[in-house]
Amino acid sequence: MANRPRTASTRNEEEMMAAARRKLTQTTDPVEKLRLLCLSRGASGIMGMGKIFRRMDDDGSHSLNMEEFSKGIVETGLDLSEEEAEKLFNAFDKDGGGSINYEEFLVAIRPKMNETRMKLVEMAFDKMDKSGDGVVTVDDLKGVYTVTKHPKFLSGEMTEDQILLTVIKKFENNTSVDGKITKDEFCDYYAGVSASVDQDAYFDLMMRNAWGIK
Repeated sequence: MANRPRTASTRNEEEMMAAARRKLTQTTDPVEKLRLLCLSRGASGIMGMGKIFRRMDDDGSHSLNMEEFSKGIVETGLDLSEEEAEKLFNAFDKDGGGSINYEEFLVAIRPKMNETRMKLVEMAFDKMDKSGDGVVTVDDLKGVYTVTKHPKFLSGEMTEDQILLTVIKKFENNTSVDGKITKDEFCDYYAGVSASVDQDAYFDLMMRNAWGIK
């Protein structure tokens, strides 16, 4: 069977993953190593890790101890030794109190987006979040993301709700599927995508086309 043609975004992502794997062999910084490990998994690597750490915060304290942190690293499947995980934890446990603010940690791990790109990502999320509650669901996507030209909708294979769920699943991770996208998860995902796109003009075009931003 012939291979399907690769899109520009697929090529960009593959190149980013390969570059991340190359850089991994050269870095000794634990924060950079974790960032590269995530990026070597593709655009959704950062988002997947973020979901796991946020889900572990049962009491809503925004903090994790060393045991919880290590468990989260193991659950992501990222290849860090105990020593590396401890080194990483200590780098963020600045007061030596035995806990870290995982939101600060995730922001530090997330590849940096410039102000222009960040604004586009926030515009896209705000457009989806019709209810303004900071969480996007299938109901929010209705009327924002049009399915009328989707081939499976036209053929009757899938309903509008089923197609919208596939859109949301793009932002889900296998270990945390809840049918909702938070702003942090959306930013995590696009930070990974942004890392694979060199040109601001291409990122701008991609976001505007994908989400109908004027």
